Amino acid sequence: MSIPDDFAVVMVTAPDMALARRLAKAGLEAKLAACANIVPAVESHYWWEGKLESSDEVLVIFKTRQALLPKLERAILEIHPYDTPEFVALPLTAGNQKYLAWIEDNTAKE
Repeated sequence: MSIPDDFAVVMVTAPDMALARRLAKAGLEAKLAACANIVPAVESHYWWEGKLESSDEVLVIFKTRQALLPKLERAILEIHPYDTPEFVALPLTAGNQKYLAWIEDNTAKE
């Protein structure tokens, strides 16, 4: 039985759809995530170098296992052009057992 604590949802923003698709493909082809959702229109507001900034971005949401987070982060950082890319992992506290088993079956084993 899959335990929700073993899984995570990861959010990564990208400057455009082309990069978002590259990030998703890289994570999926390496089996570091079972799924990547791309949300095409995100308006981000943030502090950068002491100034309030805003930009249009694309959000990639990965579904993965906690054990794969370091490898997924490295894969994202290798491709991402931002100086400080967003890589935020949220642990799961609950989830459909069949879906969690699907994530486990479709990600790399250690």
